[in-house]
Amino acid sequence: MSERPPRSLRRSFAAMVLVGEVLVVGFAALVAKDLSDVSGRTVALAAGVTALLAVLAAGLLRSRLGYVLGWLVQVVLVVSGVWVPMMFFIGIVFAVVWGFVLVAGGRADAVTAQRLAAARADVGPVDHVQ
Repeated sequence: MSERPPRSLRRSFAAMVLVGEVLVVGFAALVAKDLSDVSGRTVALAAGVTALLAVLAAGLLRSRLGYVLGWLVQVVLVVSGVWVPMMFFIGIVFAVVWGFVLVAGGRADAVTAQRLAAARADVGPVDHVQ
Protein backbone atom coordinates (compact mmCIF):
# COMPACT_ATOMS: atom_id res chain seq x y z
CA MET A 1 0.00 0.00 0.00
CA SER A 2 1.55 3.28 -1.04
CA GLU A 3 1.66 6.20 1.31
CA ARG A 4 -0.14 9.39 0.37
CA PRO A 5 2.27 12.29 -0.27
CA PRO A 6 2.16 15.10 2.28
CA ARG A 7 -0.08 18.05 1.51
CA SER A 8 1.75 21.02 0.00
CA LEU A 9 2.20 23.81 2.53
CA ARG A 10 2.73 26.27 -0.30
CA ARG A 11 -0.62 25.41 -1.81
CA SER A 12 -2.39 25.44 1.57
CA PHE A 13 -0.94 28.83 2.56
CA ALA A 14 -1.71 30.29 -0.87
CA ALA A 15 -5.32 29.11 -0.64
CA MET A 16 -5.66 30.74 2.79
CA VAL A 17 -4.41 34.06 1.43
CA LEU A 18 -6.81 33.93 -1.52
CA VAL A 19 -9.79 33.11 0.69
CA GLY A 20 -8.83 36.00 2.98
CA GLU A 21 -8.77 38.25 -0.05
CA VAL A 22 -12.32 37.24 -0.94
CA LEU A 23 -13.42 38.64 2.44
CA VAL A 24 -11.39 41.82 1.91
CA VAL A 25 -12.93 42.31 -1.54
CA GLY A 26 -16.41 42.03 -0.02
CA PHE A 27 -15.69 44.62 2.66
CA ALA A 28 -13.95 46.91 0.16
CA ALA A 29 -17.03 46.76 -2.06
CA LEU A 30 -19.18 47.97 0.83
CA VAL A 31 -16.85 50.93 1.29
CA ALA A 32 -16.50 51.62 -2.44
CA LYS A 33 -20.24 51.79 -3.09
CA ASP A 34 -20.55 54.64 -0.59
CA LEU A 35 -17.25 56.49 -1.02
CA SER A 36 -16.45 56.27 -4.73
CA ASP A 37 -18.04 57.88 -7.75
CA VAL A 38 -18.59 54.47 -9.32
CA SER A 39 -22.15 53.13 -9.42
CA GLY A 40 -23.17 50.46 -6.95
CA ARG A 41 -23.87 48.04 -9.79
CA THR A 42 -20.36 48.50 -11.20
CA VAL A 43 -18.82 48.05 -7.75
CA ALA A 44 -20.81 44.86 -7.19
CA LEU A 45 -19.81 43.50 -10.59
CA ALA A 46 -16.11 44.32 -10.09
CA ALA A 47 -16.10 42.87 -6.57
CA GLY A 48 -17.93 39.75 -7.73
CA VAL A 49 -15.52 39.15 -10.60
CA THR A 50 -12.50 39.73 -8.35
CA ALA A 51 -13.85 37.42 -5.65
CA LEU A 52 -14.66 34.78 -8.26
CA LEU A 53 -11.15 35.12 -9.67
CA ALA A 54 -9.67 34.58 -6.19
CA VAL A 55 -11.85 31.50 -5.58
CA LEU A 56 -10.98 30.14 -9.03
CA ALA A 57 -7.28 30.71 -8.35
CA ALA A 58 -7.55 28.90 -5.02
CA GLY A 59 -9.25 25.97 -6.72
CA LEU A 60 -6.60 25.77 -9.44
CA LEU A 61 -3.55 25.84 -7.16
CA ARG A 62 -2.68 22.27 -8.16
CA SER A 63 -1.46 23.77 -11.43
CA ARG A 64 0.68 26.74 -12.38
CA LEU A 65 -2.43 28.52 -13.66
CA GLY A 66 -3.73 28.89 -10.11
CA TYR A 67 -0.59 30.76 -9.06
CA VAL A 68 -0.73 32.98 -12.16
CA LEU A 69 -4.36 33.83 -11.37
CA GLY A 70 -3.31 34.46 -7.77
CA TRP A 71 -0.80 37.07 -8.96
CA LEU A 72 -3.54 38.59 -11.11
CA VAL A 73 -5.72 38.92 -8.00
CA GLN A 74 -2.85 40.78 -6.29
CA VAL A 75 -2.60 43.21 -9.20
CA VAL A 76 -6.36 43.79 -9.22
CA LEU A 77 -6.37 44.52 -5.48
CA VAL A 78 -3.58 47.09 -5.79
CA VAL A 79 -5.22 48.72 -8.82
CA SER A 80 -8.53 48.93 -6.95
CA GLY A 81 -6.84 51.65 -4.91
CA VAL A 82 -7.77 54.00 -7.75
CA TRP A 83 -11.37 53.87 -6.49
CA VAL A 84 -10.76 53.17 -2.79
CA PRO A 85 -7.38 54.69 -1.87
CA MET A 86 -6.93 52.48 1.22
CA MET A 87 -6.87 49.49 -1.15
CA PHE A 88 -3.44 50.57 -2.38
CA PHE A 89 -2.09 49.77 1.07
CA ILE A 90 -4.20 46.65 1.58
CA GLY A 91 -3.37 45.38 -1.91
CA ILE A 92 0.36 45.90 -1.38
CA VAL A 93 0.21 44.13 2.00
CA PHE A 94 -1.60 41.16 0.45
CA ALA A 95 0.85 41.07 -2.48
CA VAL A 96 3.78 40.96 -0.04
CA VAL A 97 2.06 38.23 2.00
CA TRP A 98 1.32 36.33 -1.23
CA GLY A 99 4.96 36.50 -2.30
CA PHE A 100 6.16 35.47 1.16
CA VAL A 101 3.75 32.52 1.26
CA LEU A 102 4.96 31.28 -2.11
CA VAL A 103 8.63 31.49 -1.09
CA ALA A 104 8.26 30.19 2.48
CA GLY A 105 5.76 27.52 1.48
CA GLY A 106 8.06 26.34 -1.32
CA ARG A 107 10.97 26.11 1.12
CA ALA A 108 8.84 24.21 3.62
CA ASP A 109 7.74 21.78 0.91
CA ALA A 110 11.39 21.25 -0.09
CA VAL A 111 12.37 20.47 3.51
CA THR A 112 9.42 18.09 3.84
CA ALA A 113 10.43 16.32 0.61
CA GLN A 114 14.04 15.99 1.82
CA ARG A 115 12.94 14.53 5.14
CA LEU A 116 10.55 12.13 3.45
CA ALA A 117 13.27 10.99 1.04
CA ALA A 118 15.72 10.53 3.92
CA ALA A 119 13.16 8.53 5.88
CA ARG A 120 12.45 6.31 2.88
CA ALA A 121 16.17 5.75 2.33
CA ASP A 122 16.60 4.67 5.95
CA VAL A 123 13.70 2.25 5.80
CA GLY A 124 14.45 -0.70 3.64
CA PRO A 125 14.47 -4.44 3.83
CA VAL A 126 15.83 -5.43 7.19
CA ASP A 127 17.76 -8.66 7.57
CA HIS A 128 17.26 -10.20 10.97
CA VAL A 129 20.40 -12.01 11.99
CA GLN A 130 20.23 -14.27 15.01
